[in-house]
Amino acid sequence: MVPVRIPSGKMKGLVARLFKEHGRSISAINYVFCTDKYLLGMNRKYLNHNTLTDVITFELSDSASDLVADIYISVERVRENASKLGVSFSAEVQRVIIHGALHLVGYKDKTIAEKSRIRGLEDKYLSLMLKLSVPRETKEKKKFHVKHGKRVS
Repeated sequence: MVPVRIPSGKMKGLVARLFKEHGRSISAINYVFCTDKYLLGMNRKYLNHNTLTDVITFELSDSASDLVADIYISVERVRENASKLGVSFSAEVQRVIIHGALHLVGYKDKTIAEKSRIRGLEDKYLSLMLKLSVPRETKEKKKFHVKHGKRVS
């Protein structure tokens, strides 16, 4: 497996919010960061797909109430996608984490319409992540602004 550093407290809170908004409670979600080779092997073995992918999600729950799942993420795929999209590695990891969570609450991405819907939701939750990352004093809007200038006589 591959070590990856993400803002875990904020991300954990965001993922919990996503599940709460979709009526699911979490028992355990395991994120496994791995190589392309490892994830390709899983894709072939469990999904009968012979393609590289950035994320594979497996729900392991016994019931519809408390969610148990494994989300496998290819670090190599995420790094390459981040480069192609012109975003940071961290931002792309966050997007893929959200993407996997959205699959667990029932969203698909096979058709153009489904892809559009899931991308919109990824953007929604990423924007919430950014709001969580901004210091409180910059979130509050100033009621007024006084512009100081040179006094003219």
